[in-house]
Amino acid sequence: MASSWTWKKAIKVGAAAATAGGGGCALLYLTSVYNSDRKKEQVQQKLAASGLNKRPSKPLPTRADQLNSLANEQFDVLIIGGGATGSGCALDAASRGLKTAMVEYDDFSSGTSSRSTKLIHGGVRYLQKAIMNLDIEQYKMVKEALHERANLLEIAPHLSFPLPIMLPVYKWWQLPYFWAGIKAYDLVSGGDCLKSSYILSKSRALELFPMLKKNELKGAIVYYDGMHNDARMNISIAISAVRLGATVANHVKVVDLIKTDGIVSGAKVRNQLTGEEFSIKAKSVINATGPFTDSIRKMDDGQTRDIVCPSAGIHIMLPDYYSPSNMGLLDPATSDGRVIFFLPWQGLTIAGTTDTPCPVTNSPGPSESDIQFILSEVKNYLTPDIDVRRGDVLSAWAGIRPLVKDPNAGDTASLVRNHVVHVSDSKMVTIAGGKWTTYRAMAAETVDEAVEAAQLGVGPSMTDGLLLEGAHNWAPTMFIRLVQDLGVDTAVAQHLSDTYGDRAFSVGKMAGLTGQRWPIVGRRIHQEFPYIDAEVRYAVKEYAATAVDVIARRLRLSFLNVQAAEEALPIVVSIMADELGWDKEEQDKQTEDAMDFLRMQMGKDLNKASRDNIPVSLTKAEIAEYVKRFNALDDGKKGYISINDIRKSLKSQGVILTNEDVSALMATISVETHGSLDLPEFLQMMSAIKSGTVSHSRFAKMAEMDYKSKKYGEHMERSGGGV
Repeated sequence: MASSWTWKKAIKVGAAAATAGGGGCALLYLTSVYNSDRKKEQVQQKLAASGLNKRPSKPLPTRADQLNSLANEQFDVLIIGGGATGSGCALDAASRGLKTAMVEYDDFSSGTSSRSTKLIHGGVRYLQKAIMNLDIEQYKMVKEALHERANLLEIAPHLSFPLPIMLPVYKWWQLPYFWAGIKAYDLVSGGDCLKSSYILSKSRALELFPMLKKNELKGAIVYYDGMHNDARMNISIAISAVRLGATVANHVKVVDLIKTDGIVSGAKVRNQLTGEEFSIKAKSVINATGPFTDSIRKMDDGQTRDIVCPSAGIHIMLPDYYSPSNMGLLDPATSDGRVIFFLPWQGLTIAGTTDTPCPVTNSPGPSESDIQFILSEVKNYLTPDIDVRRGDVLSAWAGIRPLVKDPNAGDTASLVRNHVVHVSDSKMVTIAGGKWTTYRAMAAETVDEAVEAAQLGVGPSMTDGLLLEGAHNWAPTMFIRLVQDLGVDTAVAQHLSDTYGDRAFSVGKMAGLTGQRWPIVGRRIHQEFPYIDAEVRYAVKEYAATAVDVIARRLRLSFLNVQAAEEALPIVVSIMADELGWDKEEQDKQTEDAMDFLRMQMGKDLNKASRDNIPVSLTKAEIAEYVKRFNALDDGKKGYISINDIRKSLKSQGVILTNEDVSALMATISVETHGSLDLPEFLQMMSAIKSGTVSHSRFAKMAEMDYKSKKYGEHMERSGGGV
């Protein structure tokens, strides 16, 4: 019997299962928990004997070293694609002792893997379908996902955690129906159940989620799924593979496949940053390129049929006051039958997702119609006291789901519900479909196929229970040591601990002095977020090569708040220039590329368009007041007001704007106006703020302060370093 098994636990879980389905279910549940505990113990014993779970201490090889190895060495396996599945394949292959290479066209997790709903879940809806349709395959898919969910929370506890998700009930008949389904979810989880679900009364539900619509609310059911920082998780998987000897490189594009006697034996690649081309030789090649699966398949066989059916999922970020900090919400039936999640993430609120057919592209972007759909669904579930405003959308992004058809099936119209592993006539292995939660199981199955196809002669997968980068010595209280030992503030320490795990000390030691009494070190790159200068330097060591790599994947800033990402961009570029030796021309290019990314892929252009399309809806009195304000601020009667007008006026009153303040102000004004606003544009901005189309404007706020000081002679003070 496993040592972790106790009668106390047996009684507890047995009682829970008995509640769900009676004595027979209780026995089944107890057996599942016991078997799960015993299996976990066996896995840990195997990993301990192999030495794979020892914390690596050697420094990471540089990106230049990795590129040199790719060009000059022979590999057992070459993986194309550095998303969750591709990185999972690299880690799986390396853990078996295979000489492993992986290349990624853009950055690790730059595609779908960084644009998920952030949930690690088994699939409540899939279980419902499995039960209703008596579908054993769907049931097995849910069972596998639930095991992988539990495993991911164990191998990366700093990056993942159980999240309670509320299912509000507005009709009495739904209460037993939903409760039975959620309890079945617990039961199928068995020993991998995170926490037991429970029912809430109306008053208790409103206490835990006060933003919820009260009218006709009967109660709620709360269940648990996992949540994580998806991009950081992906990067941790890739770095873990490097720690075990894999050679990986981002910004390396496969331009063609190499064949020897009709068998794929490598790839011709191009360094996207330098244009240099070279060949990588490998005994087996794995295609793990997500939405771009078919483009690699056609390099292998130009006549092969497409198997990917791309679908776009849109998410938006809203301020923290839209949801409690520790409770999510599930809308199981939206107006068009889709499911919407409403979740706290990284101190803000994420809402999504949609499901719309789309073309495959390297730069997917959100649409205004999808943003409006999500806002309208959010509005349906929140109390009327909360004004759901378009201007509260801090960022918006699209991720392309690679839904797939089975290439072996005769019916080309039907999509598979899980994933597909296919070996071509030339022995190239393709893995497509699936979901984030099951990346490890998918990778293990894929590498199994590659080992068999290339007759590589190694043992089975070793990644179940294999700790990821940062997990080895991490503890939930580690952030306290960061505060005490390094002198960073508590919010920064918590962020470093939850992002880098036991590598947080390595990051913190690179932090610069603040010049303040407290915190001693850790200069924030943006005052509203706990990201510090050291993280940018550390990101370069972890192969970040562009400004977008940092603001999108290493810091997540562009996903959280597109405006803040733009404001932090000069600091990020400056630090990276120090690390990578960028000249002024390269810095300008990086800034321009990052701004294009924010405009096209993170919703910045849509946020601006939504403001610009709002008609001026001010009363006559308001227009008269704003015209007076505009004229008072228009120094020299030029017909427009600029930041320099405000800066000069405030300086005469003893208020000095820093360069950071000016950059923040500039970011709120349209580029087309060259840093200035004429009267119609000024009135439109004020109207947009009034209507909620934009939630704030630093320019408008500063202009108001300046105007009031001139009119009333008020004394102004800066507070908190903001504007």
